[in-house]
Amino acid sequence: MAAGNFNTANQTYRALMGNGLIYTVPRFQRDYSWTEEEWDDLWRDIESVMEPEGDDAHYMGYLVLQSRDSKNFDIIDGQQRLTTLSIMVLAVLANLQKQIDSGNESENNRRRQDQLRNSLIGYLDPVTLLSKSKLNLNRNNDSLYQTYLVPLQPAPRRRLKASEHLLRNAFEWFDEKIGLKYHTGEELAGFIDRLTDKLFFTVITVADELNAYKVFETLNARGVKLSSTDLLKNYLFSVVHSQNQTVPEFELEKLEQRWEELSGKLGADSFPDFLRVHWNSRNRFLRQAELFKRIRDQVRNREQVFTLIRKLQADVDTYVALSKPEDELWKPAQKPYLRELRMFSVRQVYALLLAAYRNFSEKEFEDLLRVISIISFRYNVISNNPPNEQERIYNKIAVSMEKEGMTYRDVISELKQLYVPDEEFKASFASKILKTTQSRNKRIVRYIFARLEKHLNGNEPDPDSAAVSLEHIMPENLSEAWLSVDDADHAQFVYRLGNMCLLSATQNRAIGNAGFAQKRSIYEESAYEHTRRIASENTAWDPSRIEQQQQWLARQAAAIWRVAQFE
Repeated sequence: MAAGNFNTANQTYRALMGNGLIYTVPRFQRDYSWTEEEWDDLWRDIESVMEPEGDDAHYMGYLVLQSRDSKNFDIIDGQQRLTTLSIMVLAVLANLQKQIDSGNESENNRRRQDQLRNSLIGYLDPVTLLSKSKLNLNRNNDSLYQTYLVPLQPAPRRRLKASEHLLRNAFEWFDEKIGLKYHTGEELAGFIDRLTDKLFFTVITVADELNAYKVFETLNARGVKLSSTDLLKNYLFSVVHSQNQTVPEFELEKLEQRWEELSGKLGADSFPDFLRVHWNSRNRFLRQAELFKRIRDQVRNREQVFTLIRKLQADVDTYVALSKPEDELWKPAQKPYLRELRMFSVRQVYALLLAAYRNFSEKEFEDLLRVISIISFRYNVISNNPPNEQERIYNKIAVSMEKEGMTYRDVISELKQLYVPDEEFKASFASKILKTTQSRNKRIVRYIFARLEKHLNGNEPDPDSAAVSLEHIMPENLSEAWLSVDDADHAQFVYRLGNMCLLSATQNRAIGNAGFAQKRSIYEESAYEHTRRIASENTAWDPSRIEQQQQWLARQAAAIWRVAQFE
């Protein structure tokens, strides 16, 4: 199936490797990383498919290739699987060599060995033992693969990179497994002959990096995790390498070290998100799908690559710390606001915060965090306004801060457009339902009532303390004492904010699902003013009282989550 610059087809391992094509792991692609866990999983799958009653085929997943001609292909995704299968074939060749050396059908086994090598591994010069391989690995792994594994020479055990140790160990692991299971040349050749027709891939071929990136985006959206991070890395490093073939090796190693430091701090899954936030903190707003094309268009020479890497390094610690409020990067006064943003699950503001951290003083950054937290509570948590336009506004402010030197006062002025006005906020708050069976919602409700206590009497309880409990006045599970409440009213009002308050864990356990009269006597003794107020102002509890209570809470909330500059 072809679509534009994409070509998709299912191919067996035999068709893939026996077609005269050359497959190369790009020079700066990640190193071989499979361990015994992955080898064993693959071997178990192979044993299962090779059973007499086994499946006709075993699916090996997606293989993404890039090529500008019809013969040479870069492996964009799938190198771990292809490399391991190649090592397994080499282990079969090694076992055939043992048969030859032992004088067991030497001539027949040599013919079997040559045929398998030529069809699946590549040509080996009989004099020099130099190989013309169908598979070439990256710069850190190819030397050991071509020099030792392909010609079946003993690999060194010292002074190897970690990934080279894995390659050697993989060969030895499969060599042992195959040797224990197959004992003659005929069995060994028959194993590979059958297996190469049973293993198949979905092969996606693309013309360039941009189309490869689109493949990653599409497959990742379908739940197939591929590494667009590796693709980006290979593009950037290929720019450096292709622009100047005489780039000193130590310079490339230093560049790779910096990249690995970035990846180590972020993890491969988080790298694309970080890259987008970083880019949007300095440049016009981009969505993830547009990012690779823009970077490819704007980063086209060695200097631009190094500049991008330096800027990424400057932002990475701040980005990681934004989701870790206890990080040592933050001052004590900044941490509560970062905890709130994490609790609210608000990330749209990260680009603005990166820009602010680079450009503002410590005190200005703290004040900005407070304003952003209040805006987020009003806009995202209570009003449920769409975040897309909000993110664009944050980006516009960040870029103005970066390129035009926008001051703290200017930034606050621009943020006013995201501040939900009091009447709108109170209306949203007065009807808000937060189903506390969800842990995030439960934390937010406890936070709301802790802030309410501070507003009422100056004392703010720790909402995360085990001693503090969230009480549903009309209980989540109705007892006989609540027979007057019908199911429809219960479903509609039990998770309204007006139906909740704080109570000590001990008191909450004691009253359980008791009726309001019994609960009221406990509320009167509560340490929390809001809870005592419920007892003093209500002799009964029904939907109308919940409505009135939540309207009162909405008025308090407008005073608590307030930015004076916006009034």
